[in-house]
Amino acid sequence: MSSPSLAECKLIRPTVPYDGKQGFSYLEGISAETTGSKGIAMMLLTVPPGGRAKAHMHEAHETAIFVLSGEVETFYGHNLEHRIITKAGDMFYIPPGMPHLPVNRSKTEPCSAVIARTDPNEQESVVLLPDLEKLAD
Repeated sequence: MSSPSLAECKLIRPTVPYDGKQGFSYLEGISAETTGSKGIAMMLLTVPPGGRAKAHMHEAHETAIFVLSGEVETFYGHNLEHRIITKAGDMFYIPPGMPHLPVNRSKTEPCSAVIARTDPNEQESVVLLPDLEKLAD
């Protein structure tokens, strides 16, 4: 009788940045590529002062954000008609298929956040929405 195969725990010490489709650089973290995860990806994002993402959505995946430092204004909604400011200590949830675009309005302070998504392949479900770019000012 054979015993079931157990997945291994894996430690990730983020050191390798990569450029996301959204226009920001991320530190690699937990993903299908780094750990073989099947249902989650988690990475560290630092939005530089004045940084702005491209309008995008994640088709069928939820996003959870925990802001570590700084603050970001996020435009969201089908026409980016809503705005919310997230600050250090805040948690922000973005449902699947929700267009959004974060902006760091600070001229001097970066904003750092831990981001988790229900897509283990971090960039797979990113859909750019260039027609919405002009709606976020």
